[in-house]
Amino acid sequence: MAREEGRVDYSEDDDGERFRIQIRQWLGDNLTGRFAALKGLGGPGREHEAFEERLEWDRHLAAAGWTCLGWPVEFGGRGAPLSHQVVFHEEYARADAPARVGHIGEELLGPTLIAFGTPEQRTRFLPGIISVGELWCQGYSEPGAGSDLAAVSTSAALDGDEWVITGQKIWTSLAHLADWAFVIARTERGSTRHAGLSYLLVPMKQDAITVRPITQLTGTSEFNEVYFDGARTAADLVVGEPGRGWSIAMGTLGFERGVSTLGQQVGFARELDGVIAVARSNGSIEDPLVREKLTRAWMGLRVMRAYALTTLGGTGTQGEDSISKLLWANWHRGLGELAMDVVGAPSMVAPDGELDEWQRLFLFTRADTIYGGSNEIQRNIISERVLGLPREARP
Repeated sequence: MAREEGRVDYSEDDDGERFRIQIRQWLGDNLTGRFAALKGLGGPGREHEAFEERLEWDRHLAAAGWTCLGWPVEFGGRGAPLSHQVVFHEEYARADAPARVGHIGEELLGPTLIAFGTPEQRTRFLPGIISVGELWCQGYSEPGAGSDLAAVSTSAALDGDEWVITGQKIWTSLAHLADWAFVIARTERGSTRHAGLSYLLVPMKQDAITVRPITQLTGTSEFNEVYFDGARTAADLVVGEPGRGWSIAMGTLGFERGVSTLGQQVGFARELDGVIAVARSNGSIEDPLVREKLTRAWMGLRVMRAYALTTLGGTGTQGEDSISKLLWANWHRGLGELAMDVVGAPSMVAPDGELDEWQRLFLFTRADTIYGGSNEIQRNIISERVLGLPREARP
């Protein structure tokens, strides 16, 4: 892996090729027997599928040393270079292996603790993430603070040696299954916006926390409302300094758009191949407009991959994470719309109320441009922080 003029070269040397062969062979040998039926299951909009079995698979991966590849060795990872991490995620997706259930801990909370946590916090939580022994959820968005995260109103106050937390979070993925949450709460009374926020680690299994699933357009319920009615966590389970949690929260969001996006794009390519296959089978590919849209989707996927490979190592360019989010979210939402165009009139009918894969794709991808940072917020970041345009007026 080499860097030249801001680019990262992921062309494989002999070691990279050996690693690709190793992970491909391991997946071929292990996605068999009771795990073979898990292929293709899970993921956004489908997290309910075979959850317990996928959890068992994740723990099987962990026992073989395939979790937390990029974490430093001293924190329990393999210290794998970015080139090897790219290979792993691509081969995992190509094998149609099931969606991971421990990804929030591995990709978000773990790297955050490595970067900002105390030695005691790392010792307590990193082993459970590596082994997939503890599952995490993210307590960021609120009814009045979704894309505008700085408007958080959930509060926490010290009571002896514990934080007492009161408020509500929403759109909390997998909260009904999580053991712990990392929660952004306002810990300085009278503070506003980015100031006075703290990043707390909160156990989910307590009477003072109520989780209510939200039924989505797809009929599934992986998102939740979470109510904190005097929930408690230890005073030392604050990451970073109390009242200085905004920078920690932004650090976590940066980790969210990491190397796993390459695997995500392999999944996108499989979906596009499926849409093309439908277009060929029903003859819609003969429509020049449909054919042009399929071609543009193919081109867009390759642009997305090129951009991801260019920026994975971090070019230092502000706003590149926002550009990446805009690229994949808009492309994927467009694929859902294209699937409806290709299927045609039958896409409007769901016999017995059961959605097919293309209807689910269309409905769930409506959320792609909202969750993880809405289009509007990403464009504001680019316009204000990269282009230097005037800040948007705030009420």
